[in-house]
Amino acid sequence: MKTILVLAGDGIGPEVAGATCRIIEWFAAHRDFDVHLDHQLLHGACYDRYGVFLTDETLTDAEAADAILVGAEGGPKWDDLPLRGRLQDKSGLSRLRLELDLFANLLPVKPFTALMDESPLKLEIIDGVDFIILRELTGGVYFGEPRGIDVQPDGSRRGFDTQVYSSAEVERLARFGFELARGRRHRVCSVDKANVMESGVMWREEVTRLHVAEFSDVELQHMLADNCAMQLVRRPAQFDVIITDNLFGDILSDVGGAISASLGMLPSASLGPRDEAGKRCALYEPVHGSAPDIAGRDIANPLGAVLSFAMMLRLSFGRDADAELLEQSVRAVLSSGVRTPDIAKRGYTPVSTTKLTDTLIETLQRSHTTPLTT
Repeated sequence: MKTILVLAGDGIGPEVAGATCRIIEWFAAHRDFDVHLDHQLLHGACYDRYGVFLTDETLTDAEAADAILVGAEGGPKWDDLPLRGRLQDKSGLSRLRLELDLFANLLPVKPFTALMDESPLKLEIIDGVDFIILRELTGGVYFGEPRGIDVQPDGSRRGFDTQVYSSAEVERLARFGFELARGRRHRVCSVDKANVMESGVMWREEVTRLHVAEFSDVELQHMLADNCAMQLVRRPAQFDVIITDNLFGDILSDVGGAISASLGMLPSASLGPRDEAGKRCALYEPVHGSAPDIAGRDIANPLGAVLSFAMMLRLSFGRDADAELLEQSVRAVLSSGVRTPDIAKRGYTPVSTTKLTDTLIETLQRSHTTPLTT
């Protein structure tokens, strides 16, 4: 039996994680998927009960789980806590990423045909878009030391963070990206700010060195982060695999949400290195935040979380046929016009989170015996 650790978190996290658990339970009942769901608390929900954002016990269970599903974390209630110091002490999710060494964050951007008109970008711009942002997730300015806020002799304050990468950190992400590109269209775009940052110079040199030594069959392009942001809204179909650091990847990922019509549509996977037995820690989560303004209203889009489970089926459990069934069913639901408010802007009547999930389960049930053609 496989174990999935479910950390629903805060805001709309419990709603989208709950919807995804219903989908997982359907696969367990109908697709011979022997799985146990272990539910525990994360971030604000954890802090309110235990006074910490992630307990040591949950971390231990995360290390042992076959996969981790996260809903969302954070909200104003906990943002205002007087916390200083390391990011991993201020975020349950960041501690998970660091302690489990989840260094590679994969965010696929491939808009659904049924949602092309919902994107703020023109159809001719997003037609044919299919790329992955590979973000380094455990280094860079988010985890760099020293960091803090100092009071100067004149009473003014100085805030500072450190952007730092080692060659080993850059190499392992770049290697992951080149290997990923070999299974796609053999193109990698490495994004940095080598024109103004020493860490960017080193990043570019290390990526180039690895490319020359081991991956000359893959096309490599270097691009400055600000130019990449512009190119993602100007000509996104040019990209195949984008590799970049923690900060730039965080920013560029939200541009992917615009391309795909809504952040609510974007899944992601955060992967660690393989151990001697070939297993790697893996965490799956939608890209969107906790959206406290709509929490509890049953209108959150669960598809980013559901599609994260599809990534889990492929990457952690090797169940490609099940992943394809789920993705086809999502396409069918969207084509039928069943949509939550964030993707129902052009004449569609929005439905609730529950209704969309009900419809998806009904579609899965029908397609279980009769293959979809959508």
